[in-house]
Amino acid sequence: MSHDARADGERRDERLDGLAADVDAAVTRAVKTVEFGRRGFAVAVTVFVLVVGLILPWVDGLAGWQVLLGQAEAIPRLFAATATGFGVLASTLALATRRWWLAWVCAVGGWFAFVDGILAIWSQQSSSVSGVPGDGPGIGLVLAVLAMAALAAQWMRLAWSRS
Repeated sequence: MSHDARADGERRDERLDGLAADVDAAVTRAVKTVEFGRRGFAVAVTVFVLVVGLILPWVDGLAGWQVLLGQAEAIPRLFAATATGFGVLASTLALATRRWWLAWVCAVGGWFAFVDGILAIWSQQSSSVSGVPGDGPGIGLVLAVLAMAALAAQWMRLAWSRS
């Protein structure tokens, strides 16, 4: 074999090695990310609905953001914190980065927040120490709970789509 043929073979091997490294890098990136498609838009709209719910009245005329800042009982405050954390912040971060593990965080955290929301509604309807039922949940609390249920379901579908 001539020197030129050997040099051409080595260059081809180097190019193939470079191509293999590029393919491996692309596969590694694909494994770590998730493609949203139309679901990404649905998640974004649902996050917006959740934000609207945080502006509307929740408890005793207090808006959701006021509940988040500590102006209400513990159970609605817990829901406000988990809904804001998982529903707004984590969802926004997951949409921006497209990380698959964040989709799982949003899915599991979303269901946790949904259960918190059901408890928050229940706490507003049940009797206190005085035996008199509460005033009931505000429209913002109900809207936020429904948005969290929809958001958690969407994130669960997205997270399972990579399995």
